[in-house]
Amino acid sequence: MNGRKISLLAVFIGLSVVGASIKIPAITGSVALDAFPALLAATFFGGVPGAIVAALGHIVSALLGGMMMGPLHFIVAVEMGILVFCFAHLWKRKWLASAFFVFGNAILAPLPFIYFYGIPFYTALLPSLLIGSVINTVVALLLIPRLSPIFKGAYEKGTVKG
Repeated sequence: MNGRKISLLAVFIGLSVVGASIKIPAITGSVALDAFPALLAATFFGGVPGAIVAALGHIVSALLGGMMMGPLHFIVAVEMGILVFCFAHLWKRKWLASAFFVFGNAILAPLPFIYFYGIPFYTALLPSLLIGSVINTVVALLLIPRLSPIFKGAYEKGTVKG
């Protein structure tokens, strides 16, 4: 990985940090607008770079929220990475990719936490996760066509039009 690729990923991780500071009220404190930069990165650069941005973005969001679930946030980071990776591979059917991301992030991703915290935690978390997932996805869907001409091929070719 060359310096230009690392720099582009750093820009999107930085956007995730900014998004992580915009919180959606939830019982965990880590539901925020940190996912849309990962969705952008996944669309522009591919699944693996998007997954990296998603995982690091969630960790920063959790840190800003006080790491209320402790090391379990690393499970969420892996889940976010997987969801964004899948989003990138489903992107040719953008509505399917969007629906998959919202469903996966709001409904499937918190399922393992039933084991740790119980069903009341899961049901209390669902509304804020659903709202956060929809907002992150809508913001990404609005920005992708506008930013696509700038970033198209920037990761592979090493040039950014601007």
